[in-house]
Amino acid sequence: MSTFSEKPIAIFHEHQEWFRPLFNELDERGVPYVRLNAAAHTYDLAQQEQPFSLLFNRMSPSAYLRNNEQGIFYTLNYLAQLEAKGVTVVNGHKAFLYETSKALQLTLLEKLGLPYPKSRVINHASQALAAAEGLRYPVVVKANIGGSGAGIVRFDTPEELALAVASNELNLGIDHTALVQEFIPARDGHITRVETLGGKYLYGIKVYTSGESFNLCPADICQTTSGKELVRNACAIDAPKNGMRVEAYTPPQEVIDAIEQIVQESGIDVGGIEYIVDDRDGKLYYYDVNALSNFVADAVNVIGFNPHARLAEFLIEKAQLKLQEV
Repeated sequence: MSTFSEKPIAIFHEHQEWFRPLFNELDERGVPYVRLNAAAHTYDLAQQEQPFSLLFNRMSPSAYLRNNEQGIFYTLNYLAQLEAKGVTVVNGHKAFLYETSKALQLTLLEKLGLPYPKSRVINHASQALAAAEGLRYPVVVKANIGGSGAGIVRFDTPEELALAVASNELNLGIDHTALVQEFIPARDGHITRVETLGGKYLYGIKVYTSGESFNLCPADICQTTSGKELVRNACAIDAPKNGMRVEAYTPPQEVIDAIEQIVQESGIDVGGIEYIVDDRDGKLYYYDVNALSNFVADAVNVIGFNPHARLAEFLIEKAQLKLQEV
């Protein structure tokens, strides 16, 4: 039987800063791990045994913003190959499939009977105006593969949207697919993000934003609602000082139940779900399913505990269970 020291945990990622807190937790526990570069990688289709106990997929759909778009579709193939060989993958092929398709995310919400903003899917900019018919303006056009708020543009009137189409300014993203979706004005100026681990609720936060930015990466938020600056080195090194503020929040139980259903159905082991309450009518809408979950910066001062420690323990437990099967 293999020992844990002989089989390190593999962390598959291309962003060099987001996961430092996890690496620190593994280092503190003396747990062996290897970092695999998802932006420049190769695998052997015939290889039967892998040199790691499990692989934790941390590939981001926003990789194309860092000129690493080649890793996105490659990752889907790689995860499918690993799973076909019986390798334990955390946030595996199914989870990453949902991570890389906003259209699939809404298909899942529709299947589960959960509310989401009215949306249409297009594969050519010429279809944007027709897709927006019957929707309340403002609308947003969202690239199907986004990440960190990328590829989202707001249009306040049909004329604005028509001008963007005529000027060839609509960018549908790297898979040439996008949502045309009603823009939801946030009640009290915030959205709610709920993090999950192992298919279960971990914590919730309210994120206060001006509504002008769609980048709600929790690792980039470095200020509490009281104005206190969070520990800056807890943020990703490239985190902008974006003025967003954050506070801990526990959603109602029915919301927690719905979110657990979403992540369990989508195969997401570690993820975050975002929802918003419409300021016009008070209705709640789920709108984003994230398999790449960056925990809030300086978490102990925000939510009262260290989620990276719990994540490390989760990975260790899964790795040990796998090795016991060998």
